[in-house]
Amino acid sequence: MFSLFYGLWKYMFSKTEFHVLILGIDKAGKTTLLEKLKSLYSNVEGLPPDRIVPTVGLNIGRIEVSNSKLVFWDLGGQNLFFLCRGKLLMLAFCDGLDEPGLRSIWEKYYEEAHAVVYVIDAACASRFEDSKSALEKVLRHEDLQGAPLLILANKQDLPDAVSAEELARYLDLKKLDERVYMVEAVSGYDGKGIKESVDWLVDVMERSKRTEMLRARARAAPVSA
Repeated sequence: MFSLFYGLWKYMFSKTEFHVLILGIDKAGKTTLLEKLKSLYSNVEGLPPDRIVPTVGLNIGRIEVSNSKLVFWDLGGQNLFFLCRGKLLMLAFCDGLDEPGLRSIWEKYYEEAHAVVYVIDAACASRFEDSKSALEKVLRHEDLQGAPLLILANKQDLPDAVSAEELARYLDLKKLDERVYMVEAVSGYDGKGIKESVDWLVDVMERSKRTEMLRARARAAPVSA
């Protein structure tokens, strides 16, 4: 009887957890977006934009939406300097995705990701080609096969920002692959479009074959003693 009630309780009240990668070249506004997400969906006030510094390593944000928990992994890509025996050294975490050091760090998170949020600075047309090239390389990785893709045309609060439609035409998404995707205009500064984007993301992850695959893998994994 206990098992029956526990199973019913678990079905009614437990929340599905999804792991979402936030990717994009440097200065796209990924961390600002994550901080706005936290402030919109939790009682924790995110850092104001003027206090956000380039990410070195990993930022993690957790939010709850309906019956789902979303864990966002914001992976940084800035140069990291440190002192060793009095000498200033630099770790090759790079500026952008093309550096081997950064790719190797990001790839460690691909296998467990349910979806990818790819952030582009929509107000910086001079870097659209860099963003497109980096996105194509990310999506070619076999560990992200079938992962839903949400592309965010960020910084819509700036006057030079292009629309989601204009950015989609530039990216020429039909050439990427057959995965489910959407391009949405957002602003990590004032929150425009963020909730609509999250609603879409949760809906597609719940129905995604990628999610089914990850659940099957988790069930098949051996239980440690």
